[in-house]
Amino acid sequence: MTASKSYMRWIVLGLIVTAGAVSYLLRTTVSVLGDSMIDDLGLTEIQLGMILSAFVAGYAIFQFPGGLFGEKVGARIAMTACAVAWGVLAIVTAVVPGTDAVSVSLVLGMLIVLRFLTGAVHAPLFPVACGGVISRWFPVGHWGLPNGLSSTGLTLGAAAAGPVLVWLMGSYGWRGAMLITAPIAFVMAFAWWAVVRNDPSEHPRVGEAELRLIKSGRSADDDAPAQKGAWKLVLMNRDILLLTIGYFCMNSVFYLFFNWFFYYLVEVKRFAAQEAGMLMAALWILGSVGATAGGFINDRMISRFGFRWGPASLAGVSLVLSAALLVYGALADKPYVAVAMLGASFLCNQVTEASYWSTAIAVSGDHAAAATGVMNTGGNAVGFVGGMLVPAVAAWLGWAAAMSTGAVFAIIGAILWLFIRGDRPMTQPGRNT
Repeated sequence: MTASKSYMRWIVLGLIVTAGAVSYLLRTTVSVLGDSMIDDLGLTEIQLGMILSAFVAGYAIFQFPGGLFGEKVGARIAMTACAVAWGVLAIVTAVVPGTDAVSVSLVLGMLIVLRFLTGAVHAPLFPVACGGVISRWFPVGHWGLPNGLSSTGLTLGAAAAGPVLVWLMGSYGWRGAMLITAPIAFVMAFAWWAVVRNDPSEHPRVGEAELRLIKSGRSADDDAPAQKGAWKLVLMNRDILLLTIGYFCMNSVFYLFFNWFFYYLVEVKRFAAQEAGMLMAALWILGSVGATAGGFINDRMISRFGFRWGPASLAGVSLVLSAALLVYGALADKPYVAVAMLGASFLCNQVTEASYWSTAIAVSGDHAAAATGVMNTGGNAVGFVGGMLVPAVAAWLGWAAAMSTGAVFAIIGAILWLFIRGDRPMTQPGRNT
């Protein structure tokens, strides 16, 4: 490759975006196919909830270990292995025996274990790809747009999951739908292994000009060998911990929509299921618009105001807007007004994604995979809290109050940005705690 031009970093980013879409398509299978599984396997709604929760448990618990795994073996091996595991576990889930062969309790136990393992092998995706790969493949201060686009991939994958899986289920049943979609993971694994390298300097198709661009603005320490015990610095770093708490608050709104939006539309606002499905897809598309716009704006805010106030200003304002729109939508009497305001709230929520990830990368430097693993643990732990909090508040105070709980967390998240310092890398002397 000549020194003139190469754009390999954008091809790598395209694979990251695709990986997010594939991951979300495969991880949502049980959510979409749940009704059919209940009928076929003789499960109850509570048992289905246990199976769904098992994925969240595995996903949250293995965020930080997944980031460390990526740092240990490198992003190329880590994500290839994970993608293969996605496909294998999807196939195994599709062929679990029915209750005509074994007891319901045994079927339930197998599905809980399989979904926990599925969550565990999906967990490294964003710490390794969005934390580790993007930090190494894009120039300093230009991490926002790639992270925003990676979030776009996952939202589009989630938007496609419903229509695709429902169509496949209608033709081939829930087992067939899983078996048909599982090989996508193997294609993803092959493409990742063929294209991605741990560092752009290792890739034969990265030209000298592109490599200079990627390395610009980095200190000599960025190319130094990994520091032993750096994971301890990540766990002790003040700004990473604040980002983790803040991401917990921000993702409370995400999980509010992820878990309850469809149910809210059908059971509370009385939309027909088909219309609710279309509105759900529209919500995810709005989220993809917000994530992409947020990444674009975030990088320009960093260029103008630096890592201290650039991401903080964008994320803080967006979270306040998201909170206000969420309350407005929850209190609106007219169904379509409510949907419009809730959709705008989710768009504003997704604008903040790039600010969290780019700031975590700026603080953690060469250990971005581990640091973003910690942050994403907080972001997904809220799935447990929200899963219990929202229906409890709805039963006590009604659905308007339940939907508004996310606004409280969003405001707390906005306030936390006043104290987060993205301009103080943890590798600097005196900045390890």
